[in-house]
Amino acid sequence: MVSCGTWRSAARQLPLRLTTGAFFLSSGLSKRGADEATAEGLQQFAAGTYPFLGDLDAQKFVRVLSAGELAIAATLLVPIVPAVVAGVALTAFSVGTVGLYLRTPGMREEGSLRPTEQGIALAKDFWLLGIGVALIAEGVKEHR
Repeated sequence: MVSCGTWRSAARQLPLRLTTGAFFLSSGLSKRGADEATAEGLQQFAAGTYPFLGDLDAQKFVRVLSAGELAIAATLLVPIVPAVVAGVALTAFSVGTVGLYLRTPGMREEGSLRPTEQGIALAKDFWLLGIGVALIAEGVKEHR
């Protein structure tokens, strides 16, 4: 039997999980058919911060990235996946992209965390990090 507290918790998570899950679903699907130039651009950008990624074939990199985003979408959108699991997946991914934001030259204003125009696309990953941590906290609270 599902308790009333579990339903309230699920209702609180719904907006976070649906919006973030839809974002990851769209992003993952859009990368599935990436052409060679797009794949190389994404890989080179990521390898600038995480050099080990430069050793992968660009198309393989984009396939793995797409699969990862689709897996995160599934953890967020499938209601039976516990909040803590979805939160850990989202947090792990967003830590990597926040690292891109913090370590890539030109993403932030000099001496500041404020994004430049080029950095705005990655600055949103702080929101994803916050959502992931909130889902973890909610999931831990559910299990107490």
